[in-house]
Amino acid sequence: MTTIRKRALAASSAAIMLLVLAPRAAVANASLQATAIPTVTGTPPGPMVMAIEQVNVRDGPGVLYNPVGVLIAGQRVPALGRSPGGDWIEISYPGAPGGVGWVYSYNVTLEAGAFPLRIVEPPPTPTPRITSTIDPTLAAQFPALGQPAATRLPTFTPAAPVVQPTFASNAEGGGGRGFPPVLAIFGLLVVGSFGMVISILRGQ
Repeated sequence: MTTIRKRALAASSAAIMLLVLAPRAAVANASLQATAIPTVTGTPPGPMVMAIEQVNVRDGPGVLYNPVGVLIAGQRVPALGRSPGGDWIEISYPGAPGGVGWVYSYNVTLEAGAFPLRIVEPPPTPTPRITSTIDPTLAAQFPALGQPAATRLPTFTPAAPVVQPTFASNAEGGGGRGFPPVLAIFGLLVVGSFGMVISILRGQ
């Protein structure tokens, strides 16, 4: 019986302590939750641009300026200004010198809203790069260097001349050796006349 009483006394003591400490713990948790929730206060965002597709970011408003990065499709960045013609938009781009870059306005969507973009004077045009020149003396040693291969055109080859046969006349150098055609004609007339006479005689 003594052991049972000790256990019951310990259990009742624990229950009393829980009843006393539980409200304090609840108040402490409530105060922690109240202080743990931060309050967000900020300024409304300014004008933004969103890339329609992957677009180059340059260090000036033009294709003569050097590219400093790209915007992928769907990426949104703050817009800072525009060129005098409005074809290029200055954006905040940390990877560029000075933290700004330029994108072509037709490749992005401007989300300006009530914040009109200010006109920004473009930076000076970069110095054109030196183009390499070919030494004419060296190029003369390689005439086909850099030249397209010449197309060989078909050449016309004339046909061999046609040999015309020539016949020597009987009068030239014949010396009377050939048979005169007049005699042949005369002989045919005689034979024909003789045959005609025979036919007439038979008919009588």
